[in-house]
Amino acid sequence: MDISEIKHSDAVVLALSGKLDATTAKPFEEKIIGVINSGTQRLVVDLSQLEYVSSSGLRVFLLAAKRLQPTNGKMALCGLQDHIRQLFDLAGFSSILSIYGSRDEAMKSL
Repeated sequence: MDISEIKHSDAVVLALSGKLDATTAKPFEEKIIGVINSGTQRLVVDLSQLEYVSSSGLRVFLLAAKRLQPTNGKMALCGLQDHIRQLFDLAGFSSILSIYGSRDEAMKSL
């Protein structure tokens, strides 16, 4: 899995590609928590190039959302492929995380 980071004036975009599984979940967790701990309050995670996500990967999204709550930070996910979106729906994550079709929509939501 690859993670790219793009800093905007008031938000950070993390774009994932490849597979987010038990092997790659820890590096992703370290990256996203590091971004949040550095003071980022507005975060977009672009999943348009993500091919697969396991329960270990899902846990990281939940952890990041919980980490943002005390400071009223916001996280938006975008670009989920249909099979990834179905997984988020089945796991109930679609009701607790903000999910948008495009990066622009996600940025505007913050």
